[in-house]
Amino acid sequence: MSLGIEPPRRLENARELGASICLDESTTAGINKAQEAHVDSPFGGKAGSFATRNGITQHVFLGLSGLLPWRDSSENERPRQLFCFKEEIGMRRSIVPGRSKLVALTMGLVLSTGASTLALAQVRQVPEARQQITLSFAPVVQKTAPSVVNVYGARVERRPQNPFMDDPFFRRFFGDGGFGLPREQVQRSLGSGVIVDAGGLVVTNNHVIEGMTEVKVALADKREYEATILLRDPRTDLAVLKLKGAKDLAAIELGDSDTLQIGDLVLAIGNPFGVGQTVTQGIISALARTQVGVGDAQSFIQTDAAINPGNSGGALVDMQGRLTGINTAIFSKSGGSVGIGFAIPSAMVRVVVDSAKTGATTVRRAWFGARLQALTQEVADGLGLDRPAGSVVASVVDSGPAAEGGLKRSDVILAIDGVGVDDPESFGYRFATRPIGSTTQLTVLRGGKRITVPVKLTPAPETRPREPVKVAGRSPFTGLTVLNLSPAVAEELSIDLSTEGVVVGDIEEGSPAARVGFQKGDLILAINGERIAASREIELATRDRKRSWEVTISRGGQTVTSVFGG
Repeated sequence: MSLGIEPPRRLENARELGASICLDESTTAGINKAQEAHVDSPFGGKAGSFATRNGITQHVFLGLSGLLPWRDSSENERPRQLFCFKEEIGMRRSIVPGRSKLVALTMGLVLSTGASTLALAQVRQVPEARQQITLSFAPVVQKTAPSVVNVYGARVERRPQNPFMDDPFFRRFFGDGGFGLPREQVQRSLGSGVIVDAGGLVVTNNHVIEGMTEVKVALADKREYEATILLRDPRTDLAVLKLKGAKDLAAIELGDSDTLQIGDLVLAIGNPFGVGQTVTQGIISALARTQVGVGDAQSFIQTDAAINPGNSGGALVDMQGRLTGINTAIFSKSGGSVGIGFAIPSAMVRVVVDSAKTGATTVRRAWFGARLQALTQEVADGLGLDRPAGSVVASVVDSGPAAEGGLKRSDVILAIDGVGVDDPESFGYRFATRPIGSTTQLTVLRGGKRITVPVKLTPAPETRPREPVKVAGRSPFTGLTVLNLSPAVAEELSIDLSTEGVVVGDIEEGSPAARVGFQKGDLILAINGERIAASREIELATRDRKRSWEVTISRGGQTVTSVFGG
C-alpha cells in the first residue's frame, strides 16, 4: 500500500489514532532490530511490532511504506526517500543525505463504519521508474504466439460448359472460356490454427478447411508448409492437419478447460481479416454455453476478447500460456466483434487430437446408447426438484451401454462423475470427453431417490456392413450416398438409433437430391410405398424412371412423406 502526503481530510464520525511519518534512507535503515513483541491494532488484530533505531523504541506498522518527496534548504527537490508509519507522537530525529533534520507529522488512521480500512488521501504523481507502471501480457504472448499459425485453403471449381462452346465458330470469337468468363474459379478460405505437436500437428476449425482441396499453413516466422488433412470432425467443428516436412516446431501446452472460472483473464490469438497475427485480451464471460448452434457436442467457453472473421481456429490461452480453447464463433449482427465470442474447450480438443495421433480418420467416442430430452420446469416441479437442471431418458437402446448399466426410461440424469449437467448438450459434452475403456458414474433420480448408475465407455459397434451406395440415374435421389444404419453410423451422424433403415451419409453439391432438400442424416424409410431396409434396395428402387416419387423419411424424430416429380 503506497501512502502519499497531503493535508489530511477531516472525516465525520471517525476515530483517530496518532501517528508519525519517519524519513529513512532505506527500508533496512528505517526498520531494524525488530523485536518479536506484537501490538494490538486499534482496528482489531495485530498492527505490527516494536522496532529500535538510534536508541528510540517505536511501534512500526508493517507493510505501510512508500516514497516521500522532500526539499533541501535551497528548495531544490531531492530524491524520494522511503518512509514507514510509526506510532509516535511529537518529534522524531531522522537521517537524510548530507544533514540531519527534524520531521514530525501527525496523521489520522480512520475506522470506517463496518470495515477496517486506513483512509488516507493520495497524491497523484508521475511514475519515475518502469517497475511502477509495467503491467503487460508480453511474456504470455512471447510464449504462445509462435504456436499460432495462419491456415489458407483453396479449391478449384469448374463452371458448366456453355452449350454454345461446342460450336467451333463460337470458340473462335469467345475463346474456350465462353463469353469472357473463365472455365475455372478458385474458392479460398482463411483462418487460424494452433500447433499442438512439435512434429507438425495443427488443430483448426473444420469450417476453415471444409471442401478445400489444397491447404497451406504459414508460421509466425513466415515459414510456409503444405498440409494434409488427417482428420475432420464436423460434430465439434475441429480438424487436424499434418505439416509436410515440419519438425521441432513450437507446440503449445494443452491446459485443463475444466478448471476455468468466470472472470479469468484470457488472450485470443489469430489472424483476423487476414491482417496478420493479432492478440486481444478479455475474460471468461461464461462457461458451458450450449445453445450456440456450432456443432452438436456443445459446451462452449464464452469470452469478450475480440474475435473476428479469420480468428477461427486460433488460440484462446490462459495467463500461464496454456491452450484453453479453440476460437470458433462469434455472435454478431454486423459480422465484427461485439464482445461475445465462443471457443471449443481444450478438453474436447484433446480428444480429437488424440484420435488423430492414433491414425484414425474419425474421432473415437464412447457410445451411450440412450436418447435424452431436456428437463422442463413442469417435470422438475413434479419430481420435487428446485430447478429444471438435468436430462430425461426418453429411450434406451437394447444391449447398449446405458441399458447394461441399468439406466431406464424416465430416469433423470443429474450429474456425470459428480459434475452437474443442466441439459442433454452439456451431458453429451461431458460424456464425449471421457476416455474410452473406463467407467463413468451417473447420478440419477429415479422414483424420488438418487442412485448411481455405472456406464462402461465403449465405442459404438458396427453391427452391419455400411455398404455405401451412390445413387445415379434421373431421380430425386441422384447425388445421394446412402449407408446401412448401425450404432457406429448413428454415432458419427448424431442421429437416433431407435429404428433400422438406410441413412443419407453424403450429398453431392448441386445434385437433384440437394435441390429437393435431402439432408445428411435423413433416414429413408420408404419409396413409393415400399419399405427400404438396405442401401442396395434404394439402388434397385430408383433404377427405373417414374412420373412421380413418394418418399417417407425420418428427420429429427419426425416422420415426413413428400411427393416429387419424375
